[in-house]
Amino acid sequence: MAQGKAPRPLPTLPGQADRLLRELEWKVIRRLDGLLQGDYRTLMRGSGLDLADLREYQPHDDVRHIDWNVTARLNTPHVRVFTEDREMSAWFLLDVSPSVNFGPQGNAKRDILTGFVAVLARLLTRHGNRVGAMLYGAGPASTARGVDTVLPARSSRAHVLHLVHHLLAPPISPVGNGAGKAKSGVGRSSSSSSPPGSATDLQWLLRSAMANLRRRSTVFVVSDFISAPGWEKPLAQLAQRHDVVAVRLLDPLELALPDVGMITLRDAETGEQLQVDTHDAAFRRRFAQLAADREATLLQSLAAAGADTLELCTDDDLVDALLRFMDLRRRRVRAPRVAPGRAA
Repeated sequence: MAQGKAPRPLPTLPGQADRLLRELEWKVIRRLDGLLQGDYRTLMRGSGLDLADLREYQPHDDVRHIDWNVTARLNTPHVRVFTEDREMSAWFLLDVSPSVNFGPQGNAKRDILTGFVAVLARLLTRHGNRVGAMLYGAGPASTARGVDTVLPARSSRAHVLHLVHHLLAPPISPVGNGAGKAKSGVGRSSSSSSPPGSATDLQWLLRSAMANLRRRSTVFVVSDFISAPGWEKPLAQLAQRHDVVAVRLLDPLELALPDVGMITLRDAETGEQLQVDTHDAAFRRRFAQLAADREATLLQSLAAAGADTLELCTDDDLVDALLRFMDLRRRRVRAPRVAPGRAA
């Protein structure tokens, strides 16, 4: 993982969304402005409308662009090539379930999510592009099978502030105080006592996106992907129609446990608790092996779905993470036939 100085804790008081966005604009966006969008071939593709050329079909082409009249006349499949529109729509599918509250104080996975979304949304809207968002996991258990908040795609700074305000809302913590875990790791964030909740099921967020996103868009699925099984197929279906980037949030303690003696592991969503002895080297090795197996399976599932993958760690520097993302997009634009990439 790229190492960097930890950002300042994100403000959570009412009215602080504008202060946070101004700070990010000054410290981050000014350094990156012009790299994602500008008066040149963009790193983020819009939906072209002007016919530019006809050429023979290649395996990576969208079958919906086949020109059947030319194909019938020449007896060889041909596709229409369009001039790419610089204006685009981007959607953020945001998993804000309790497990993303996991991480060091002031720099948890949710803080990383907020900073990344705020910067990227502002970079895009500064050049006339529209951004929208769907938030999942912030509501009570009764809304577990639906999206909690939908913000329609708009292009103003006020719209980005509205999105940031939703992300800065106090997170829901369905389990009590004490040492815990974010489903698969040792927790470091405290929480208030409340009834146990239900496990995350990302397929409902992805299915909601499939049902509501009519126009081809760039879709950022921002989550720790700690979820009930079944999200892989909806993600693959979403990637068939849209340009999908899976932004995976993680914390180092989810991959390896430190030797700190007896601790209580706690599921951040269901409230299930388990006491373990981290002084046991064999237990730590088993934990690390299970985490590594899960990592391999997750990355394989994301690649099979056709989604580019960007990993954001709680010890990452935001600028470094965005530069990795831009490099990933450059390689995708220059070599569209390569397999989906991964920026770690």
